[in-house]
Amino acid sequence: MGKSKKFPRAKFISLALQDMVLRARFASFKVVQRSHQLITWEGEIQPTDISEIYRVKIEYSQKEYAPKVWVVSPQLRSRGDDKIPHTYPGKRLCLYLPRTGEWSRDQLIAETFVPWTSLWLYYYEMWHATGQWLGGGVHHEGGEKSDA
Repeated sequence: MGKSKKFPRAKFISLALQDMVLRARFASFKVVQRSHQLITWEGEIQPTDISEIYRVKIEYSQKEYAPKVWVVSPQLRSRGDDKIPHTYPGKRLCLYLPRTGEWSRDQLIAETFVPWTSLWLYYYEMWHATGQWLGGGVHHEGGEKSDA
């Protein structure tokens, strides 16, 4: 009988290290909730010099595979009758395609989710200006219509 294959386990970057790096690289981000298995930050992102300043919330739990991101303010707005593209229910941002290897738990949130959020906000602003989502990605149902 042959030896069984051993597959390497993905490293998990601790919440403490994620926190330290995120706040060191992005000074506006502050911890708003912390427990043994969950951390939530809020901070400001401005995609371009002429963009709005957005307050975003990033939640990361050891129980879930990937962080979740929302825009806290200003409130995301639909464009006419169009739903806000690339969002999940609850206006959570769709920043990457799951199960494709774009994200793994051995990556830093400061190097992935924060830049992805800034880019998403840039394309959101462009969508408001042009009516087209120029950021590519896979379209999925789930975008939300806002009353604002």
